[in-house]
Amino acid sequence: MDILDKLAQAMFALKAYPDKYQIETVSSELVRKYPCLKEPGSGTGHQGWTTSIKYKLGNYRSKLRQAGCNEVSVNRKRGRDEDADGRFTLTKAKRGEVNHVPDHPDNYNDDSLEEHRGILVTEMKKRSKDVDLIRSKMDLTFSLRRKEVVEVQAMVTEIQERWPALFLQAQICYEFLRITTKDLFGTFTAAMDEYCPRLIKLYRVRKGAFGQGMENLLDSLDEQTSDIAQQRMRMCLEGLPLFVRDSGQKLFLKCLDTDPEEKQTAGVKMGVLTVLVDDGGPTPSQMVNRIAVVLEETIVLSDLPDIPTAFAYLFGLLYALNIEFPKEHKYTFETVQHIIMGLSTSCSQRVRSLKTKLLS
Repeated sequence: MDILDKLAQAMFALKAYPDKYQIETVSSELVRKYPCLKEPGSGTGHQGWTTSIKYKLGNYRSKLRQAGCNEVSVNRKRGRDEDADGRFTLTKAKRGEVNHVPDHPDNYNDDSLEEHRGILVTEMKKRSKDVDLIRSKMDLTFSLRRKEVVEVQAMVTEIQERWPALFLQAQICYEFLRITTKDLFGTFTAAMDEYCPRLIKLYRVRKGAFGQGMENLLDSLDEQTSDIAQQRMRMCLEGLPLFVRDSGQKLFLKCLDTDPEEKQTAGVKMGVLTVLVDDGGPTPSQMVNRIAVVLEETIVLSDLPDIPTAFAYLFGLLYALNIEFPKEHKYTFETVQHIIMGLSTSCSQRVRSLKTKLLS
């Protein structure tokens, strides 16, 4: 029991809800390091430990929930008087989050942190903003913000109103770091540099299976004469939904700058929007006016330098706002999560197959 208690504490400190593979890794390492704990007559020698650790973690989380730990309190089962439809949604970390719903800092509670949130809102209204103050207050109020984002699950426009600093480009990166402990742009750029040549090779080999869309993307890449590295990255991202056979609903959108904004974003759950200059010609212009990120039919970031940058910010916002990957783009985002960002140990067979091809 002492062994299980200490393992539960150590594992919870790293991840509140480890998956089956991670639990099995711990039990396997336990009997490898201490052979005397190996189960006689068992094929692996650690299957019983795996089961015991799983249930010990569940009991440990129950005790923490009763003590008011935020990380597990958000997953309490509500009675019908609290939840009208009687449903229970598990809000555990599922995408490699390290700090999903952390506890408040010592000597702070909801009310005291709410005061600091008010200071943040006031600072964001100033023409000349104190970026150091903003980062300090965003660090301090992280636990309150995650509690709201995960438990309340507010609309994007509501979060914009309460946490405007969260939509600053620098703060998207900091929030991603707070949640996952990974550098958003550093990890994304390094991995794209590594995988882009292999992805393009796969696209070319199998372009006939993906229709005219993939042909057009490859042709546009071949026509480029400048910023080749950035154009390769753009082409890899735009071709990914086609390659993993996601839904036909587009993730990378285009419109003209003369289109009303409500038309530009109508029906768009999430995506990267490229606004082209309307030169009045018979064919659409390829001159870019601006690039933006759209969430829930709202432009949340604009005037971004290129599509890869916009996509990285979109991915960061999905974590910052705890937004699930949409079903129509499930495999695209799962590929980025698992292969590009290295944020999960498990994935679908489709993504695993792509990873095997990239690493072979």
